[in-house]
Amino acid sequence: MIRILKRLFHMMAQYKKRLYLGIVLSMVNNILGIVPIVCGVWVIKTILDDINGVAVLDQSFVFMLTGIIVGTILLRWLLAYLRATKQDSIAHEVTTAERLKIGDILKRVSLGFLQRKNMGELTTAITTDLAFFEMQAMNVINNIVDSYIFLLITIIFLLFFSPALGISALIAVIISSAGLQLIEHQSRKNSPIRQESINEMADEIVQYVRGMAVVKSFKQEGVASEGLYKAYRKSKDINIRMEKNFAPCDALHRFGLYMGTSVITILTALMALKGTMELPMALMLIVYSYVMFNTIEAANTSLHILEMLDTVAEKLQSIDHAEFIDKDGKDITINHFDVEFKDVSFGYDSREVLSHVSFAIPQNTTTAIVGPSGSGKTTICNLLARFYDVQKGQILVGGKNVKEFTCDSLLKNISMVFQNVYLFQDTIRNNILFGDPNATEEEMIAAAKAARCHDFIMGLPEGYDTIIGEGGSTLSGGEKQRISIARAMLKNAPIVILDEATASVDPENEHLIQQAISNLTHGKTIIVIAHRLATIENADQILVVDEGEIVQRGTHNELASQEGIYKRFINIREKAEGWQVRAYEGSAG
Repeated sequence: MIRILKRLFHMMAQYKKRLYLGIVLSMVNNILGIVPIVCGVWVIKTILDDINGVAVLDQSFVFMLTGIIVGTILLRWLLAYLRATKQDSIAHEVTTAERLKIGDILKRVSLGFLQRKNMGELTTAITTDLAFFEMQAMNVINNIVDSYIFLLITIIFLLFFSPALGISALIAVIISSAGLQLIEHQSRKNSPIRQESINEMADEIVQYVRGMAVVKSFKQEGVASEGLYKAYRKSKDINIRMEKNFAPCDALHRFGLYMGTSVITILTALMALKGTMELPMALMLIVYSYVMFNTIEAANTSLHILEMLDTVAEKLQSIDHAEFIDKDGKDITINHFDVEFKDVSFGYDSREVLSHVSFAIPQNTTTAIVGPSGSGKTTICNLLARFYDVQKGQILVGGKNVKEFTCDSLLKNISMVFQNVYLFQDTIRNNILFGDPNATEEEMIAAAKAARCHDFIMGLPEGYDTIIGEGGSTLSGGEKQRISIARAMLKNAPIVILDEATASVDPENEHLIQQAISNLTHGKTIIVIAHRLATIENADQILVVDEGEIVQRGTHNELASQEGIYKRFINIREKAEGWQVRAYEGSAG
């Protein structure tokens, strides 16, 4: 328990003054909690003494005690209010800071980190886990702190009135604590398993939703949902097993509580019967023992939640400790934009993708990269943008090793247009402004016009304020591609990477996109991955990649006259582009 509280306190280290102030206020509040009970007993004793003729009832004394009770209650309310104002927002502030931190981390880690962490795990960490932390962290800390402060004060109080009662309460607490320790042990053992099942369930949900179109088209709802139902059943079985494991521990914990209450009740009753303790005092101690053990009961629930919070904190910590790909980078500004690969090798896990690749791209020239699927073309672009780091060799931009840059200072020089365009579920305006949030309305519209998408945008019901679906699902492939080019144009980076930018669009849109690309790439250093001849034949140089190596290089005319992959590529593309469906002409009757 103490270990977990230390971890949570560490997460809240920025707010430790407010946290400790809250604990002090809680301690004072719990001490004051004794006052109304003592005063109440005193009032009852005074009334009974008057009834029995032992003493004369002094009304002013009763009013004074009543005033103390009311004043104490109001003071406790004030202390509780002060603690709430100082403490309750801490979890919200920590959660917000963690979400922002994770966003920054995901921006600065390699894509390999994102591949190792499945989407379900990352999604639950940012949403469910942090929401759980936000709702429960301060409540749990306050409940546990309050419970144990109150417990300490109560035992001291009981020892003061009767050592036997105090010792009985202490023994009961020890037995109860043993049960709590076992509960904590079970929670520590089971919480990671439970969290893993939640991650699996979230991942299955994400996959099911994303693949819904495929599921429906093949009418395989049953097959597709089997993984989801399996994850549900696994989660249910884990939760049932956890509850069964908790039951004996919880029984021991409750036995300690009930035994303590029973012993204190019996002892105080005997003392009252023997005349060694006055009846009002005995009643007060009995009531107080119930209050004390109910407080410990609340700590039991909090302890279970505390272990769950520990699992959440551990997961967040694993993300927080992700190694930044640019941890040693500096904010570097360059004034020339040539690119050079020097003996670069790279692989995913044990699979080598690039082997000793070397080439140079002079500033303001166009380099096309062609080759079979899986040859390493896209990997070259990913390494240049530093989505991954090279394992051997160097990549230079403007004469500087990319490892010397921070990701931000490197990528401000690079615009990328991908085959698979991703647009955010937002307005078209904000999707374009993603390229430069500080751009004016006129600059944004100029970029849209240059990208050949202004006209179709103005034909939409809300124009630039039209909200598009997640990923741009409400737009055609050509429309999405032109918006992505407008975004890249607005960024106006000196280096442009085009990764199969026209591979999946129809001929009508291809013409418009080619015009947009021409506007985008004017006067810039261009790297283009493409299969269409029209895109690459005018390149200043063409690199032919095969099995991770550059096997040919030169201009279109030079390579077309050589035997090799490029010439075969031309022949295949010419056949493919000249292919058409011929109508079958059969005889009638």
